[in-house]
Amino acid sequence: MNDSILQLFDVQQEHQQELRMSSAKVRIAKLRRLKANILKFENRIFEALDADLRKNAYESALTEVYFIYSEIDFAIKRLPSWMRKKRKPHTLTSFLSKNWIQYESLGTSLIISPWNYPFQLSMSPLVSAIAAGCSVILKPSEYSPRTSEVIRDLINETFPEKEVKCVLGEKELATELLKLPFNKIFFTGNPEVGKIVMKAGAEHLSSVTLELGGKSPVIIAEDHDLKAAALKIAWGKLINAGQTCIAPDYLYIPQGAIETFTQAFQEACRELFYSDGTLDYKRYAKIINSRHQQRIERLLDDALMRDAKVLWQAEGEDHQSISPVLLTNVAQGSKMMEEEIFGPILPVIPYNDIQEVLDHINSNPKPLAMYIFSDSNSFTDTLLKHCSSGSVCINDVLIQVSNPNLPFGGVNHSGIGSCHGFYGFKAFSHERAIMKQTKFSFSKMIYPPYQGKESVFKLLKRWM
Repeated sequence: MNDSILQLFDVQQEHQQELRMSSAKVRIAKLRRLKANILKFENRIFEALDADLRKNAYESALTEVYFIYSEIDFAIKRLPSWMRKKRKPHTLTSFLSKNWIQYESLGTSLIISPWNYPFQLSMSPLVSAIAAGCSVILKPSEYSPRTSEVIRDLINETFPEKEVKCVLGEKELATELLKLPFNKIFFTGNPEVGKIVMKAGAEHLSSVTLELGGKSPVIIAEDHDLKAAALKIAWGKLINAGQTCIAPDYLYIPQGAIETFTQAFQEACRELFYSDGTLDYKRYAKIINSRHQQRIERLLDDALMRDAKVLWQAEGEDHQSISPVLLTNVAQGSKMMEEEIFGPILPVIPYNDIQEVLDHINSNPKPLAMYIFSDSNSFTDTLLKHCSSGSVCINDVLIQVSNPNLPFGGVNHSGIGSCHGFYGFKAFSHERAIMKQTKFSFSKMIYPPYQGKESVFKLLKRWM
C-alpha cells in the first residue's frame, strides 16, 4: 500500500468527527466556495473536455458544468431541511415516546468516477458528500487525463486534504484504494467493474452505491409522431457520440414504420450534427480512445457478419470518430444485443405485438433507463407495469436525469442505490432512528411475569 495514500486516509478519518458535527451553515459555505471556484475554472474545464472528448463548449456547459451549478444550488437551498430531524409516529408499546430520524454522515468516502462525463460525474457525488458531512478521496478516470488534472487543481484550491483530496493514477491506484476500510464507496462505471467494487466493499462492510449502465430500450407506439420521436432519439443517442450511460441502446418500432423512421432520423442528424452536408466535428464528440473505438467497431463487425443490415450510415472519416449508424435485422445472439453499445450505433427492431417487446426486455438484465413514445396511457401503463428499469422517460430521452427532485439510479445489474438532490445526500448519510421514552413507559406491559396479562396480549395482537 502506498504510504501517502495511507497517510491521507488516516488524516481524513481523524478529521471526520469534526465534519460529522458540522452545521448546515458550514456545509453550505463549502458548497458556495466550490461553486465559486468552478466558475473560476470554467474555461479550463471546457478546454479539458474538448481535449479529452472533443466536446463543444455549449454541450460541456449544458451536460457537465451548469448541471453541477444546479446541483449545488438545489443542495444549498434545501440542506437545512434535509439535516433537520424528521418526526415519526409512535406505536402502542412506545405510547407517549418521541420518535425521529436524524441523518448523520457515513464518514470517510471514496468516489471513483468515469470518463464519459468526467466533470459532472465527479462533482455530482462530491456535492452530495459535502452536504452530508463526509470527507472524500476522489479518483477520476485516467482515460480523461486533461479533465482529471483540472479537477485535481480545482479540489486543491477549494478544500484542505483532510476534507477532500483528488488523487490521479491508473487502475492500480483504484485497486489500492479499494483495500481501505472506507465508510462509503460511490462508483460510476460498467457492471463488470461494479462487481469488483462491490466485492471490495464487502471486505469492510462498506456502504456502496453503484451507478452502472445497461441496454436502455426505446419503444415507439403506433400512435406516436415518428418525426418528433426521431429528433429526440437522435439527440439522446448521439450526444457525446453515444457515450452516455442512459443513451437509447436499441429501438423497438412498429412493423412497417422503419423506412419512415430512418428518413426522419437522418433528417434529425443533419439538423443537429451536420454542417454544409457533412458531420460537423465541432458539434459531434469523439470516442474517448482507440481501445473503445475498436470495441465499438468489433460490435458492428460482429452484427454485420450475422446478417445485420445497415439502414443508414452517416458519411465522415475523422480520426477517433464513429459515424452514426442505424441497423436492422440484428441477431439476438450478436454481441451488440448483449453488451451495452456505448457508441453511435442504434439497432432498430420491428414488432407486431407489444408482448414481443415485453418478452425481450424481461429476458435481459434490468436496464438503467427505459424510453416510451406513446400518446396512449394504456400502452405506457403496460410497459410500466410489466418491465423494470432504473428510470423511465415518456415521450423524451435523457432529461429525467436533469430533475434533482427525482432519484437517479439503476436496479440490480444496472446499479444499486441512487443519487442527485436529497437522494444523493441520503446516499452519503445514515438514517439514524432515535426514540426518547418518557418516565411513563407503557412497554412495561410486556415484561414478565406473563400470568394475568392475557388481555394485554390480545390488545397487542389487535393493534400491532
